[in-house]
Amino acid sequence: MNKYIKIFLIIILFCGLFSCNNEEVFQKEQYKNVFALVSGTDNVSDWVHDLRKPESEGYVSASLGGTNPSKKDIQITLVQDNKLIDNYNNVIFDVNTSKYIRPLEGSKYTIDSYVFTIPAGEVKASIPVKIRPAGLSPDSSYFIALKVDTYSAYEVNPDKDYVLYRVQIKNWWSITGGTSYNQRGNILASGSTGNPVQVFGTKLLFPLTATKVRLLAGTEINDTFDEYIYNRYSIVMNIGDDNKINIEPYKNLEVMQIDGDPDYPNIVVLENDGFNTYKTFLLCYSYKASDDVTYVIKEELRLEYKEDPQDPRFLTD
Repeated sequence: MNKYIKIFLIIILFCGLFSCNNEEVFQKEQYKNVFALVSGTDNVSDWVHDLRKPESEGYVSASLGGTNPSKKDIQITLVQDNKLIDNYNNVIFDVNTSKYIRPLEGSKYTIDSYVFTIPAGEVKASIPVKIRPAGLSPDSSYFIALKVDTYSAYEVNPDKDYVLYRVQIKNWWSITGGTSYNQRGNILASGSTGNPVQVFGTKLLFPLTATKVRLLAGTEINDTFDEYIYNRYSIVMNIGDDNKINIEPYKNLEVMQIDGDPDYPNIVVLENDGFNTYKTFLLCYSYKASDDVTYVIKEELRLEYKEDPQDPRFLTD
């Protein structure tokens, strides 16, 4: 037999054996039982907690993969590790420390047990995380960092052996990071006899408590989300059970509510224009602006409202 033919046949035989071995490994991997902590991108699990509830629950879950049903219970023990938060902040935000996500302080949550079990034959188990959101900042998210410490059977996915439980807050009008409302109205320097300037744009509302939201006064802008600007030029709307609004300074702003305007009576209403439903604030107040001039502003803030339980901005009763 020609030596080249022999070499060719040897190569084919080798490739066949290699392919069979790969197929065997693939099948073993396919059938293997491996569990992981459930999370999204960057191992973050997002939960939004409503300020209208003193305490609410989220969950940390583990999920088991594999073609064959498991034959053993898998007891999983979690442990907290705030180094995971440091790693996340360094990778995602680098030197932009103002955006770093903070560890949630212990007084704001309870985890009754860090041990849970995926029973034999089942694919999922969870532990509840009880969150007390009052007092959390609407400008920040918070992490509870948990990782697998020990487990009793099978394997853990090394890329999903930890979870960053992210806590955000909401009330019925807004959510952490701000909810954008369409703004229109008019503004005029206090005491001026000229014509008001028309105002159009958007404005972010931030949740503070079950009944309070924060927003920048008038036409003030904070494109860089600077804490000083929020402190200096923000107002707070306190919404009563009758939907009437009391306007207060957030911190350092000079502001005065003006009542009696029939078109801007300082209320919030749920209105329908025949096509859509909107949450609408109608506001009238004066404030001392960043140019050191006191202005009177009359503004409508409007957000289309759909009673959707999947939208974390809203809570259906």
